[in-house]
Amino acid sequence: MLGEYRIEGRGAAEIAASVERAVGSGGLEPGQLLPPLRELAERLGVNPNTVAAAYRILRERGVIETAGRRGSRVRPKPATTGREELRVEVPPGGRDLSTGNPDPALLPSLAPALAAAAEQGDRRPVRYGDDPVDADLARLARAELDADGVPAGPLTVTSGSLDAIERVLTAHLRPGDTVAVEDPGWGSLLDLVPALGLHTAPVGVDDDGPRPEDLRRALESGARALIVTDRAQNPTGASVTATRVRALRAVLREHPGTLLIEDDHGHGIVDLPLHPLAGVTRHWAFVRSAAKAYGPDLRLAVLTGDPVTVDRLRGRQRLGPGWVSLLLQRAVAHLWSHGAVDRAAVARSYGARRDALVDALAERGVTAHGRSGMNVWVPVPDETGALARLLQRGWAVAPGARFRLASPQGVRITVSPLTEADITVLADAVAAAIRPSPARVYG
Repeated sequence: MLGEYRIEGRGAAEIAASVERAVGSGGLEPGQLLPPLRELAERLGVNPNTVAAAYRILRERGVIETAGRRGSRVRPKPATTGREELRVEVPPGGRDLSTGNPDPALLPSLAPALAAAAEQGDRRPVRYGDDPVDADLARLARAELDADGVPAGPLTVTSGSLDAIERVLTAHLRPGDTVAVEDPGWGSLLDLVPALGLHTAPVGVDDDGPRPEDLRRALESGARALIVTDRAQNPTGASVTATRVRALRAVLREHPGTLLIEDDHGHGIVDLPLHPLAGVTRHWAFVRSAAKAYGPDLRLAVLTGDPVTVDRLRGRQRLGPGWVSLLLQRAVAHLWSHGAVDRAAVARSYGARRDALVDALAERGVTAHGRSGMNVWVPVPDETGALARLLQRGWAVAPGARFRLASPQGVRITVSPLTEADITVLADAVAAAIRPSPARVYG
């Protein structure tokens, strides 16, 4: 059943750690069946309750899943083996369009902002007990949130959007709860949810955002939370429209106890208007990160939400890191207030590359999606074959398996490294890569 791997340990934590190490190293594979409780307990010479506790730890960590009498199995995509492991090796001389990184040429210089923040820190050093949110950053963020129609609420700062989402989920949910997530959706988020011991309920996505009928199905089946990307959805580029927001709000009004989390990571690189959902449920959080517009190493996101959610997040944060560095907060505030990023120009730059690729693919009979942001999603009949054929032509793209739960196969192409001259060559390569291989006739 377990091949060459032997589960070890005497206590629940040791047994769980043994299984987790095996999953991380490949000794236990996704979908592999684990021994029944009593069988493993007898083999290890421990009480069955000890093994039951170990399996419970593994379920809560998102490593295994249990299906009643069918037993416990390693999850198809266990949290121990993140989706970033689903990567492609770029051939020598090849072009890497798989990373999802912004174009470095469109990022601002950080030196002036960091120097200004350091000088401010020298004049007024940060002390324990100081306000954990920089006043200038809060003022700038609140003004833009108000302008975009995001409801009023207390504001705090986290170490990026994934940190914010994790803290909000753990503030309200418990292991075993279900979260409705976009499918296809952000791979890191699809790893995070099961790592917290939560279940995922896939909600299909089209160019206008999550499909209302899929959301209704997920909530009626017991999902307690919903995570939505408002613009520049990763990987499809979807952007929630005003019409779609009305439909989604209608569904959420039927389930006012749903925890709603909105991720507006496209702020600063997208020229499409924001249509927020926030305010239709009792508990909600709205997150904006600095990564795409100002640089991935600025691990900072601004979050607002209902008072209970923000208070719980702040309280737990105080017991951990305490706060996000005021030096970074002041640097971002400086970048923001001094117009370090020409948002309209950035949006045009990504939009021109994205639209050119989508149009070139359409001319070749290939359907592609990308309303906003820096990615294009291409449905394909054979993901593995498409990836291999593109690699043969020198193009590395992201496998759709990083982003999918139950949705059809596809590949994600990040347009930020592309030049105008690349578009035709890449479109030809994609079109050739996804066509069925010609039938062979044998004599």
